[in-house]
Amino acid sequence: MSRSGWLRWTGTIYLIYCEVSMRNLLHRLWLHSKDGAVKPADASPADLQLPQRVAGAPPSIMPGDPFLAYVQEYTGIIDLEKVTLDSPAVRELKAAGVRLVAPLISQGELIGLLNLGPRLSEQEYTSDDLKLLTTLTSQTAPALRVAQLVQQQRLEALQRERIEQELRVARIIQETLLPRKLPAIDGWRLDAFWQPAQAVGGDFYDFIGLPDGKLGIVIGDVTDKGVPAALVMASTRSILRAAAERHSAPGQVLARVNTLLHPEIPPKMFVTCLYAVFDPATGRFWFANAGHNLPALYTAGGVVELRARGMPLGLLPNMEYEEAETTLAPGELILLYSDGLAEAHNEAREMFGFPRVLAAVGAYQRDQNLIQVMRADLERFVGEAWEQEDDVTLVVLERLVPATAPAPGENSRNDMQSEGEQRLLAEFSVPSERGNERQVMDKVANVVTAALVLPPRTLERVKTAVAEGAMNAIEHGNQFQPDLPTDIEVWGSAQQLVIRITDHGASGPIPPVPEPDLQAKLEGMQSPRGWGLFLIKNMVDELRIQNDEEQHTIELIFNLAA
Repeated sequence: MSRSGWLRWTGTIYLIYCEVSMRNLLHRLWLHSKDGAVKPADASPADLQLPQRVAGAPPSIMPGDPFLAYVQEYTGIIDLEKVTLDSPAVRELKAAGVRLVAPLISQGELIGLLNLGPRLSEQEYTSDDLKLLTTLTSQTAPALRVAQLVQQQRLEALQRERIEQELRVARIIQETLLPRKLPAIDGWRLDAFWQPAQAVGGDFYDFIGLPDGKLGIVIGDVTDKGVPAALVMASTRSILRAAAERHSAPGQVLARVNTLLHPEIPPKMFVTCLYAVFDPATGRFWFANAGHNLPALYTAGGVVELRARGMPLGLLPNMEYEEAETTLAPGELILLYSDGLAEAHNEAREMFGFPRVLAAVGAYQRDQNLIQVMRADLERFVGEAWEQEDDVTLVVLERLVPATAPAPGENSRNDMQSEGEQRLLAEFSVPSERGNERQVMDKVANVVTAALVLPPRTLERVKTAVAEGAMNAIEHGNQFQPDLPTDIEVWGSAQQLVIRITDHGASGPIPPVPEPDLQAKLEGMQSPRGWGLFLIKNMVDELRIQNDEEQHTIELIFNLAA
């Protein structure tokens, strides 16, 4: 049987309608076609005018119908008029004019029913008819089973082809939207890696040019896979770029994206995303995070995760996103990554995990490429038989160490001399905002502790002097103007530690450090302020001050040889 429309799948079995004309022992098989007509298997146009004794759509026999259990237990041809079950299927079959039901059994499994209406001669079925029908069912059942298997394989092949085509389309969408080349920035190394899984997840990354030479950095992951994830990724990327043009703060950008994405995103889908505003001139990395993996910051003092709270995009309306920031010094880097890295499994179903990610970052050496190191660690962990479950995306931002850093006192430093062979340990900037002096103090302490051996009392002196110096630059020099950076340089050798703090304010030159007179201050004869520089002077071995028209610099010198 090869005609389409002969078999109608009901969800549990195939129902076949037939009539048997015993005239000349010729059995005519009637099959219910797609258009609802009852047509014989060898139908010709003339044949289609024959009276239709079995009419209507084939009834569906539901799994709980008692007639199904009856058929499975009964052996032989069933005379439907003798069946007294309270069964919807029996009532429908009788209403359709079915007289006999022949179960089709293949390898002990019921795969269909051969249903016969009355004979065209209107005579009763004879024992010879029933024997012939039994023979017919024994031959029909295997053929029907083969037809089922062929149809199932054809449908599975079509489904596989559809899925493969969908994956090809999804991968094309992703590859089209990912950056074709990385921005080149003097003094910085920006690197990215994207490896799609076979099922194609929703990972993406992007770089957005911003005013004043700043750069927007994006990494995200859409839940779900295939074309739906790729389409949501495309929408998110487009909305993000538009929001970045309208808003300068990362938290505002993500809030805007969430507002526009939430009404449109398909149910049960959302997007994790980190958006950062990076300033190459100062090293400032200002970001907000919508439920994405925490960035890993590599410094001389170790590896830390940068935290900023926020719900994934598209999940809930009216969300606000916390902002955080750091400033990268030479030799420091930030790794952004998707969960396809941390959640990769080896053959023992162990997960690569966040601790391994942080350990790999912590073991990084400056002459290496972190992405290559991370990929090698992952490949060793998962083994050659790894079936990648999700996209793996990595973005690395690294501030390069100058090949030949100028020694303190040369040219641009206007002869600020320091003894010993100095090397640049760190260089970074912070916005001139209240409270950032503590960030400067902590960062300098981490850098110095990692590079030099300082007695605890000396380290405390360094921290106090740096905090006071940074606060003086932020408050008095830059007058709490966030767009004016406070610049920090840390130079060190075995003999000496030099820390330079520079502001860019126009508040006039830093005055000489007066000797505070407590009594005069109490009596109002001296300003109540002015303790900061005095305290700094007593914390350091030497304090140098430089003023020019554009900036003020204080140099904190600690002699370590003693």
